[in-house]
Amino acid sequence: MINFVLIAVCIIAGMVFKATKSIHPDAHKGINTWILYLALPAVSFKYLPKVKWTSEMLFPIVATFLIAVFCFFFMMFYSKSNGYSKRSRSTLELSGGYSNTSFIGFPLISAFYGESLLSIAIICDQTMFFALSTLGIIAAVKGGSRSGKVSAKFMVKRLITFPPLVGCVSALVLSQFIDFTLAEPFFDKLAATVSPLALFSVGLQLKFNGWKKLIPQMSASMLYKLVLAPAIVLGLALLIGIKGNIAKITVFEAAMPTVVTASIIAEQFRLNTKLMNLIIGFSIIVGFFTSAMWYEIIELLF
Repeated sequence: MINFVLIAVCIIAGMVFKATKSIHPDAHKGINTWILYLALPAVSFKYLPKVKWTSEMLFPIVATFLIAVFCFFFMMFYSKSNGYSKRSRSTLELSGGYSNTSFIGFPLISAFYGESLLSIAIICDQTMFFALSTLGIIAAVKGGSRSGKVSAKFMVKRLITFPPLVGCVSALVLSQFIDFTLAEPFFDKLAATVSPLALFSVGLQLKFNGWKKLIPQMSASMLYKLVLAPAIVLGLALLIGIKGNIAKITVFEAAMPTVVTASIIAEQFRLNTKLMNLIIGFSIIVGFFTSAMWYEIIELLF
C-alpha cells in the first residue's frame, strides 16, 4: 500500500511545486541527470550480480524484446494511417513498448503473488531496462532527429554513451570478476532514488490541459501497453508450453503501465514529452484496474 501512496505523493508534489512556482522551471533536467548518470546504473549493480541464469529465464527475456518489436510495427501502422510525424511515432513506441516492471510491477507482484517471485520479476525488469536502453534509444534518436536521417555512427555513439546502458553492461561484466557485496548498501541507497525522483520529475512536467486532443494517441498507447502486450506474451507462453511461475510473472509484468524512465528519454531526445507524461500518468491509474483483470486471467489459464 505504501508504494501506491508514494506514487501519488511524488507525482502530486511535482505538480504542486510547478503550479506554485516553488521550483525552477527546468528543475526536472537536473533531476533527470541524477537518475540517468547515477541512480539507474546503480539499479543494474544492485540486481544483476545476484541473478541466477537458467534456460527457463530465456522466456521473460524473449517476451520483453518481443513486446518492443511488436510495438514498433503496431505504432508504425497506427502512425502512418493517421499521418503522425516521426517524432510522435517514436513517442508512442517508447510509451507502448516498455513496462514499469519495478516500481509498479514489484509491489503489485508482492501483493498478488508474494515476494518470493520477485526474482523472476527482476529478470523482466533488467531485460526491459536493457531493451529500453537499446531499442528504445534507437527509436528516440530517430524521432528526435530534425532531418529524419540518423547515421549509424551517431546512433552507436549515443547508445554506447547512454549511462544506464553503460551501467547495465558494466554490472554484467564486472560482477564476473569483482564481488560487490560490500558495496550493496551504497547501490541500495542510490537505486532507491530512481522511482520517487522519476515520478517527481513527471509531476513537474505533467500538464492536463489539452489532454482531450490527445485521447486518440493516449488510447492507442494504453491499448497496446495494458491489453495487447500482455496478450501477446500470454499467447506465446501457451504456444510454446511455458507454465508455472515464470509464465505468470512474465505475463503480469507485461501488463504493467508505461515505464517512468521513458519520460526522461523523451525529454532528452526532444520527443513529445507532454504526450509521454500524460500517457504515464493515465496508464498508472488505468493499470491498477487492468492488472487485477490480468491476474484473474493468468490464474485461470496457468
